[in-house]
Amino acid sequence: MRHCVRLYLLVAALLALPLAAHAEWKPVERIEPYAISGRTGQELYRSIGENGPLIRGAKTRTIAYTNFKLTWSGRDYKPRGKDCVVASGKPKLVITYTLPKPSGPLPAAVQKSWDSFIAGVTAHEKVHGATMIQMVHDVEAAIDGLTIADDSRCTRARAEVVTRLDAISKARVLASRDFDRVEFGQDGNLIKLAFALVTGP
Repeated sequence: MRHCVRLYLLVAALLALPLAAHAEWKPVERIEPYAISGRTGQELYRSIGENGPLIRGAKTRTIAYTNFKLTWSGRDYKPRGKDCVVASGKPKLVITYTLPKPSGPLPAAVQKSWDSFIAGVTAHEKVHGATMIQMVHDVEAAIDGLTIADDSRCTRARAEVVTRLDAISKARVLASRDFDRVEFGQDGNLIKLAFALVTGP
């Protein structure tokens, strides 16, 4: 869990500067629990495998999942003489963390083991959330005030915005995949968390 928490703190530190620069908006973060059952760590983990979120394109269920909805208001393309100037507008970012939650009370020893497990899983998902927040700041930095010369109809500006957004989105997806590969790899943090839960009380 320490490894994941350190990564989360690192990403949060990196976000501090953009948050100060764009203090007029804040992301909305919410937790969407799904019910699992069991009285032991092994039973709980088995229930996660049976009830966890199924990500599109995946063949097996996962422990938890972070998704987002991003919309923009006020994005504008303004001709300025022969040029086109882009205003990024104001983003609305809603991040949803889908996490497991036992449906009933647990024995004290199992509860302690579960608390450690879910804290580590939540920290892992918060890293994904932080990358989504950073993505929005990257979008703002990439397009707010973008000026395309000799583009009074803003056609090339629109195409350039699409190109930049696509690149930023792909970079976020790759970063998330790399992070998961480490976390679920040999000696990875989530592997250790799952092992501790299953072999615990």
